[in-house]
Amino acid sequence: MTFTPAVPADRAADRVRAATGPDEAAALAYPNIALVKYWGKRDESLFLPVTSSLSMTLDIFPTTTTVRLIDGPADTVEFNGATATGSARTRIERFLDLVRTTAGRTERAMVVTANAGPTGAGLASSASGFAALATAAAAAYGLELDGRALSRLARRGSGSASRSLFGGFVVWHAGEGDGAVGDRSSYAEPIGGDELDPALVVAVVNQTAKAVSSREAMRRTTATSPCYRSWADSSMTDFTEMRAAIARQDLPAIGEIAERNALGMHATMLTARPAVRYLSPHSLAVLDAVLALRADGITAYATIDAGPNVKVLCTRADAPHVAATIDGLGDFVTTRTAHIGPGATLLPDTGR
Repeated sequence: MTFTPAVPADRAADRVRAATGPDEAAALAYPNIALVKYWGKRDESLFLPVTSSLSMTLDIFPTTTTVRLIDGPADTVEFNGATATGSARTRIERFLDLVRTTAGRTERAMVVTANAGPTGAGLASSASGFAALATAAAAAYGLELDGRALSRLARRGSGSASRSLFGGFVVWHAGEGDGAVGDRSSYAEPIGGDELDPALVVAVVNQTAKAVSSREAMRRTTATSPCYRSWADSSMTDFTEMRAAIARQDLPAIGEIAERNALGMHATMLTARPAVRYLSPHSLAVLDAVLALRADGITAYATIDAGPNVKVLCTRADAPHVAATIDGLGDFVTTRTAHIGPGATLLPDTGR
């Protein structure tokens, strides 16, 4: 299978730069892959998670977004070269309303956004998308926010976007309480550990948008799975152990914790009523290949978000071998190798 990005990264950035002017801002952000997952909200309106999570920001599949303030009765949204419709447009418009309320402004906006990776396929496109939108919109509307406040803003568009504002290994604190107290206490921040310099081999087995959105799957799982509470409790232990493993630069331990946490999350989905099944036979073939690599002495561990595509954590030195092994499974899979990536940034010469 040949991987075909929605918009090549260089063209997406050029498109945004070409659109920018004195009354607008453009930003670029990368996806993050959670090693300890975010799965379940305790507050739907404020996107407050049940548990804390921990991720690694990547250096592939960025989103580029420009926000231009306009005169007019409504926002306009272009997504991957076409006018946005449906839920994608609604989510962006609601987020812009939040930014306007926060800034005390009323101007509508023209948003042009493009993903360099697959959208809605379990490759964290919403994380990079809303991190880029939050960064650009805050600048365009004149908000001066520190990293913590900007992560709280991005969280309101997509929970995992709070983590894509930062590079490297990042924690998103669940916080405590509800309402304003919970909102203030739930934010993301980087934790270091970049000296580990691991690789993440992304095995793409399906580029199409999934039939059940992450939001719907999350709601269904938390509401109906008899296994969910047990997973949430164990995930809090995973979070604590993952932070310790990163601090001591123990990549095998990081991988072991990440793999068990991800497989446990998918188990909760399988026991939802009705069940949500993202894993395909091709996903399982990649998981079997990871087990075989470990049996051969290679440090390789899998993690999977809400989708069929598998990511394999390994050392930078082993990444070519891991990628070749997975590519050798057949035409149904293609790989991209990622390393630690940067946080969200405003593109040059933009912003107020």
